[in-house]
Amino acid sequence: MNKKEAAKKLMELFGDLNLIGVIHSVVVEASKYIIIILFAVYTWHCFTVFIGKNIDRQDKIYKRQKTIMYVIHFICSLVLYLNSLSVKILGFYLAQVCFLVLVDKAYLYVYRNLSKMVMNNMLMLLCIGFLMIERLDTASAVRQMIFAGAIAFVGLFIPWLIERFSYFDRFGWIYAVLGIVLLALVFVIGRESHGAKNWIIIGSVALQPSEFVKIIYVFFIAALLAKSTEFLDVVKVSAVAALHVLILVAEKDLGAALIFFMTYVLILYVASQNSLYLLAASVAGVVAAVGGWKLFYHVQVRVQAWQDPWGTIDSQGYQVAHSLFAIGTGGWFGMGLGEGMPYKIPVATSDFIFSAICEELGGLFAICLILVEVSCFIMFVNIALKMTRRFYKLTALGLAMEYIFQVFLTIGGVTKFIPSTGVTLPLVSYGGSSVISTMVLFFIIQGMYVLNFREGDPNETAEEPAGQDGRTAKKRRAK
Repeated sequence: MNKKEAAKKLMELFGDLNLIGVIHSVVVEASKYIIIILFAVYTWHCFTVFIGKNIDRQDKIYKRQKTIMYVIHFICSLVLYLNSLSVKILGFYLAQVCFLVLVDKAYLYVYRNLSKMVMNNMLMLLCIGFLMIERLDTASAVRQMIFAGAIAFVGLFIPWLIERFSYFDRFGWIYAVLGIVLLALVFVIGRESHGAKNWIIIGSVALQPSEFVKIIYVFFIAALLAKSTEFLDVVKVSAVAALHVLILVAEKDLGAALIFFMTYVLILYVASQNSLYLLAASVAGVVAAVGGWKLFYHVQVRVQAWQDPWGTIDSQGYQVAHSLFAIGTGGWFGMGLGEGMPYKIPVATSDFIFSAICEELGGLFAICLILVEVSCFIMFVNIALKMTRRFYKLTALGLAMEYIFQVFLTIGGVTKFIPSTGVTLPLVSYGGSSVISTMVLFFIIQGMYVLNFREGDPNETAEEPAGQDGRTAKKRRAK
């Protein structure tokens, strides 16, 4: 090959590369706006689906939401592929599609009359998590999907368990002992991470016991308070619940301690309808917050970083400052998937994934994400109101409170609204323990609701919002 031919080949190569670059830039830029519009439509449907009583219209909306989810997933996967031109991205895309389709079809079959809105939201949040984690670390995204797939398979048996073992409310003190033992286990074989000793590492597997105990914890409180809210009984339950919280404080896992504390206060108030308990809990919360700040250095560090992240940007304020940089850089529409620098955000795949989403997908997308999380909470509360058994009602409310308060702590921490607590964004952040416990939370509420539906009016529509007394709109019309 002479010099002219070599030069011609080189020019053709550069021309191809330039064409690929132009296509990539156009796709990334256009995808930002398409994704935001589609996600905004999805979010809009979360809050308008129950307008009117047309069941056919509701089913069409649920199908439209699923279509939107798959389109967003395809566009984001296409952008990620153009970023790397890796065949692995295509393989992982197909694996994710198979997972989403199989979970959707299997659960509609097993969980008869389930809340389709809750199912759609769960899959959408998982989808966003897969995509963002894949953008940051493909290996972590693969592990996340394996965890989600495994627990999705196990979750298929939850309705069977709930239906055949209807006496879960008889083991309140057993749940309490089991939860305390699991939490205390980290003092024996646990390891410290980011200032908190709350992990158990066995080989290559890392587990966070508090993620699993928070489910058992709600069962313990709901089982005992469903039976009695007499003062002496409340004192006993409060003492054991406080022991859970104190163990978490001793482990320096203050984010989990806050979630446990707030969950107990809510269930106690709903069960007893006594406002004095709220007042006492508020005083206790303030005292505990001041005590935690006085006793723990890493709490003082986080408070200082919250107060002035810019003044301590090279030390205590590093995480929060870079989180705010990322959120500000993204603006309303984001830099585009793969165009930002989320790797500069500490622990971007887990604790600060919301900041990475803001940077690349934009503030509007992030607001819609928050609204979808809120939609899940509203549906949980709606399901709880429909429960006829007191134990199921309190359990659903407790799990709903755990869920939404964790969302608040995560987003509040990364946006400097509150000091960072180091908890993950449910279903979106990377973490095997987190995604497993959150999916179990969703499945338990769905399973209880399905059983409650079977035991109630067979003509009742599963998705109708409950009234103040827990009866559905259809029951009111029947009267």
